[in-house]
Amino acid sequence: MKINPLIFLMTLLLLLGIGCSTTKPPQKPFEAYTPSAAPDYSQTYTWAALPDKSDFADITPPNVTPEDQADAPVDVFFIHPTTFMGGLAWNANVNDKELNGKTDQRAIKHQASVFNHNCRVYAPRYRQMSFGGFFSDDKVSEIKALNFAYVDVRESFLYYMEHYNQGRPIVIATHSQGTIHGIRLIKEFFDGKPLQDKLVAAYLIGWPFPADTMAFIPACDSPDQTGCVISWNTWRRDRTPKNDFAHFYDSALVTNPLSWRSDTLYAPVSLHEGFLYPNYKKIKSHKLDAQAHNGLLWTKKPFPLAFTSNYHIGDYNLFWVNIRTNIDQRVKAYSQAHTSRR
Repeated sequence: MKINPLIFLMTLLLLLGIGCSTTKPPQKPFEAYTPSAAPDYSQTYTWAALPDKSDFADITPPNVTPEDQADAPVDVFFIHPTTFMGGLAWNANVNDKELNGKTDQRAIKHQASVFNHNCRVYAPRYRQMSFGGFFSDDKVSEIKALNFAYVDVRESFLYYMEHYNQGRPIVIATHSQGTIHGIRLIKEFFDGKPLQDKLVAAYLIGWPFPADTMAFIPACDSPDQTGCVISWNTWRRDRTPKNDFAHFYDSALVTNPLSWRSDTLYAPVSLHEGFLYPNYKKIKSHKLDAQAHNGLLWTKKPFPLAFTSNYHIGDYNLFWVNIRTNIDQRVKAYSQAHTSRR
């Protein structure tokens, strides 16, 4: 998909506190670089989160009860967003300790941890495409770099299925670049395949795609529907993308995370269960409304994102408690439906 990523990516840079120089794309074609070695997913260090190791997916904010993942009835396979800001290389090195720390303290802590209430969390490290790659005029190399990253995601999922899953139900959860790979993973392994019956739900958040992207898997349209896909891209109410970016979200699936429906009905702040602050220490409830509008999820101006219109970085945090409640609803509904088949 060819896009002008200016608003999308500059907003992310500002929210992460990162200098503009990091958006510079690699200056040579993809083939000109020698990539780092492929991850060995039999090694614990190639996973940002595993149920049987201590990691940021185990934690919860104050006053949120932590759970023992060993007793969780469902697995979540989480594909993290872009944390590699780039430089010369198109793709990251999973042995980069500084990068891994950023991934863990941002995406795993703030996003993957929302599922630890009743899911075992599996989150692979992968040779993600650089943030600057989205700015490149060399679209051939950009596609190759994204394909290269997907190879790792795919291999990690195959390893997970062979060594960890043991026939358990699965949630696929993603954000941003992770959603690009998650869409592809769902289409390859779940959509119209035997594994579709194991899909509790897919939270494919932070990258727009049409509701009819899946041939056999529907969009979720109720809080306890299972075997369906969920997506949204959060923006400030009454604001829309401009210029070349204006049509990026056209026809995108929008699941309202307050009502869990894919309609355009307004959901009031009374349904908002909690916004997790960036410091991971504070949750505020009944602060945000939500409504789908032309491929965007509109919400009220939230602090501390008030200076921008694109709330991409907060797609999970803004509705953190609603997501945590919802995954519990879907897990219970899946368990009940499949118990009744026996």
